[in-house]
Amino acid sequence: MAAITAAAPYAARDRDLRNRAQVRGWLYFVLLVLFALVLVGGATRLTESGLSITEWQPIHGVIPPLNDAEWQEEFQRYQQIPQYAELNKGMSIEAFKSIFWWEWVHRILARSVGLVFALPLLFFWATRRIERGLGPKLVGILLLGGLQGAIGWWMVASGLVDRVSVSQYRLATHLTLAALIFTATMVVARGLAPHSEPAADRSTQRLAGVIVLLALVQIYLGGLVAGLDAGLSYNTWPLMDGRLVPGDLLLLEPAWRNFFENPKTVQFVHRIGAYTVFAVALWHMIATRRRLPGTTHARRATLLFLIVLVQASIGIGTLLMQVPLHMALTHQGFALILLGFAAAHWRGTKGAYPLPTRPPMKRRYVLLVGVGVSLVAAGIRLSLPPVWFP
Repeated sequence: MAAITAAAPYAARDRDLRNRAQVRGWLYFVLLVLFALVLVGGATRLTESGLSITEWQPIHGVIPPLNDAEWQEEFQRYQQIPQYAELNKGMSIEAFKSIFWWEWVHRILARSVGLVFALPLLFFWATRRIERGLGPKLVGILLLGGLQGAIGWWMVASGLVDRVSVSQYRLATHLTLAALIFTATMVVARGLAPHSEPAADRSTQRLAGVIVLLALVQIYLGGLVAGLDAGLSYNTWPLMDGRLVPGDLLLLEPAWRNFFENPKTVQFVHRIGAYTVFAVALWHMIATRRRLPGTTHARRATLLFLIVLVQASIGIGTLLMQVPLHMALTHQGFALILLGFAAAHWRGTKGAYPLPTRPPMKRRYVLLVGVGVSLVAAGIRLSLPPVWFP
């Protein structure tokens, strides 16, 4: 009896670890789909394809045009918006198809990630694989995904009436929320992973968290740059417009508008953001290696700084080459890699989520189990005729 009672917590722990591994694997797959979604979204923006589908049809919109008549109908709807009239007048149906497919794939991926998240979540919940305290985190991510769909259409709607492109405010919001969902998913996944080191000190944890916040801010600034096509001008580095600090940064009134609507100011602030992330990541690496030498925390901090260095190099190359599609997508994709690793590192400095604790079995239950086991072990000699035993 004592052996069975002692083994029960270990069996429960093994079951919890198996459940965590399954949930973690699912979340890693979700991260891959999110990564693909963000890259396709970037290509959709860079190819000016985001306004090619002018209606939001969550169910019917899954099926693309299947014949010439349907393609002509879709094309006629596009011809009614300002982007066609001012930028693409005279576009052929074949050229329209090329931009249509980018937006269609982007929307299909967005719907798919909702299913990839929601259906396994229901399964894990129904089979009691979601431990206490984890459910609200996962439901919160799911709700953010629903909000992201609404913001995506809100963004598209901004370019259908009075503009030839979407609002940079809404584009940056859409991109940043996608990055926030990616971050939250990574943090939860890494919180479910076993860690070889104990939690780092508070100072290391805080600085790792600051890098995550700075990366999110930098992604928001990158969304503004993309929305204003600000990367297509001032394609020099380290100088900008011939100076370290260019002039005419506050031309618009009131002054705050320059930080969101002046392409020159937005690009300059994005550069400053990159320098800030670089400096903080460098300091974090040095401080962690001094404070926690030889630990996994120090190695992760070093790798994080190297990722920041590579991303900075890609960003400079993208600017100098005047934002070719392949470089811009590489820059956006690597930004997500940097953010994901920074989030994983931050969670790593805090350690894994504590395993669920279960209340001890009631004494009466233990007594009954013990009595039953004892009777079985004795062959129930008292309740059976002697002929049953030699």
